[in-house]
Amino acid sequence: MGKMRLGSDEIKSIAVFENMTGAIAKDCINYEDAIGFLVREGDMGLAIGKNGNRIEKVQEKFGKHIWVVEFSSDKIKFIKNLFQPVKIRNVKIYEAGEGSESTAIVEARRRDQRMVKDKTRLNIAKELAKRHYNMNLKVNIK
Repeated sequence: MGKMRLGSDEIKSIAVFENMTGAIAKDCINYEDAIGFLVREGDMGLAIGKNGNRIEKVQEKFGKHIWVVEFSSDKIKFIKNLFQPVKIRNVKIYEAGEGSESTAIVEARRRDQRMVKDKTRLNIAKELAKRHYNMNLKVNIK
């Protein structure tokens, strides 16, 4: 992972998110009508809350849709987490040389196409993959 720089808006968003949920955010991406938070492994339940009550309060606070993704040190699990709750059929990772960008090809079921191809969600997923694993995501629907 390369050096990641967060702007003041992202730092403020992380502080509010962590204060409201108790989950530790590793990253934040503000994207048009949504915010994506990457939480540390094991903190997804804290972020969502019982019956989704915490995440609903966070959405109300920001006035935007909130995407929460759980980090994983396992690249394939991380990629699958980017698209939860969609059932990913297959993830293939093509490693590049050191310092070069790797490519992950994600295959999803046709019935999940709308969720996987959602522009906002896809852009947040691509940015998180790039920031944390220097990986370019490509999605195939089968």
